[in-house]
Amino acid sequence: MTKKLYYDSAYLKEWSTTISGTVEREDGVYVKLMETAFYPHGGGQPCDTGYIGELPVLDVVLEEDEVLHKVALLPDQTEVHCRIDWSRRFDHMQQHSGQHLLSAVFRDLYQALTLSFHLGSDYATIDIGVPELSAAQMAEAEQEVNRQIYLNRRITSYFVTAEEMARLPLVKLPKVTEDIRIVEIEGVEYNACGGTHVSSTGAIGMIKLLRSEKQKGNIRITFKCGGRALDEFNDNARILSVLSTKFNTGKDEIIDRIDKWENEQKLLQTELAAVKEQNDLYLARELISAMEPGNQVITHISDTRPLKDLQSLAAKLTALTDLPVLLLSEADHKAVLAHSGAAELSCGAFFKAHLGEYQGKGGGSDKLAQAGFPTWEAATAFFDFAKGLL
Repeated sequence: MTKKLYYDSAYLKEWSTTISGTVEREDGVYVKLMETAFYPHGGGQPCDTGYIGELPVLDVVLEEDEVLHKVALLPDQTEVHCRIDWSRRFDHMQQHSGQHLLSAVFRDLYQALTLSFHLGSDYATIDIGVPELSAAQMAEAEQEVNRQIYLNRRITSYFVTAEEMARLPLVKLPKVTEDIRIVEIEGVEYNACGGTHVSSTGAIGMIKLLRSEKQKGNIRITFKCGGRALDEFNDNARILSVLSTKFNTGKDEIIDRIDKWENEQKLLQTELAAVKEQNDLYLARELISAMEPGNQVITHISDTRPLKDLQSLAAKLTALTDLPVLLLSEADHKAVLAHSGAAELSCGAFFKAHLGEYQGKGGGSDKLAQAGFPTWEAATAFFDFAKGLL
């Protein structure tokens, strides 16, 4: 049985101990220690990492009463000095304690119990048992949870018996009936939990609620605590600074400037669409007038037009002539075949019958088909073949 030092103090960073055993498995080598402060995966909290001697700890798991530490190779000594990756540990402590406090706030404000907790590498989430949550409620919860942080309430953990537990106003009864560990936030709640926590709410730093979204009839809250929340603020401040510089305005006016810019872009897009329509019509008439007598298909290769623009040009051409239209784009190696309906030709069937020989993929209807090719050489080879056959 491993002595679990993380239960004695979550702030223990280094210690010396004895290797009590090793386990070799298909996925790697695991070391057992007489005493460990490495927290294993559990309760929604990821494991600690760090070093056993000079060996990096890759993973930590709990199997019954033994804590197993995954390492790259077997150590060559039995007496070892261990150290925790403290930045990772303290981050997990901030997020986990922040989750407890946030869950208590949602419970007290809206009678919304926490159904699950996930602590990821970038952010944490809780799912709470309510079908809806307004922006005003999110803001109120954020204000209240940070107020509780400022009160710097003491956070303690201890083990109780089943009889002692029965006298506590627990948020949720644990599944275990012995070695019951309680995490208490003074004046706020008692919670059965085996995770690592900071010593007071002030050490959480701050909590920023990022968003809420529906999740299987409940609401999922995404949040960041402590250092993560500060990093989030700094990232947002950096983005605001860049936008302020680009729009040559203060941060309070950025939204108005973006709204103005979007309106300008919509006008420009409308004008551009009108110009493209006129250009397509002009090019369509030019292609028809330039046809040599006896030609049975109108062809054109564009070096700039993507597939969408080819389809638009094809529509203009088929409105002016009953001849088939074969177009090719150098920009994205795409081809379009179309006709008005007067030609005895199924564009889709034609492509289906011949594309495979040129590594092309595509299809369509009787009057319009499109295809893409992996290379420009394949695209032009198909274009020349189709032009000759049509």
